[in-house]
Amino acid sequence: MLNGYGEGSSIASYGPAVLRLGLAVIFISHGAQKLFGIWGGGGLTGTAEGFSQLGLEPSYWLAVVAAVVEFGGGLLLLLGAFTSPAALLLVLEMVVAIWVVHLSKGFFLPDGYEFNFTLIVALVSLLLTGPGALSLDARRASHAAAAAAGRARLRAGNV
Repeated sequence: MLNGYGEGSSIASYGPAVLRLGLAVIFISHGAQKLFGIWGGGGLTGTAEGFSQLGLEPSYWLAVVAAVVEFGGGLLLLLGAFTSPAALLLVLEMVVAIWVVHLSKGFFLPDGYEFNFTLIVALVSLLLTGPGALSLDARRASHAAAAAAGRARLRAGNV
């Protein structure tokens, strides 16, 4: 298995796909709250105010970065495009969220870092397995593998 790429026909490749799609829903939703203020979110202004209360400055630009990473990263996970870079950025954001907001409140919910930790574990799982089936990354990898095989046949004279 090559990081889950190019395994669209294997039932095992659907495990990472399900994980990726579930994470996409979570990050798109939370990013939309921060970016657009829907589903009870504060939008960029409310997120910036919250960041300012935490002592994070420049709060508005950090709110933009956090919102774009969550919403954009979630969209990339949904499509299975650039899955590894998106997952890595989301892991970094969750580590910062734990460090700045949740660590002092302990592990358990409602205010602890349990949920963020779970998201990190799931994202690292995607980093290790790849995006799985139904992803643009897998499609791109299978095309690259086919092209490489074709070049190898040409070099070997097996046209």
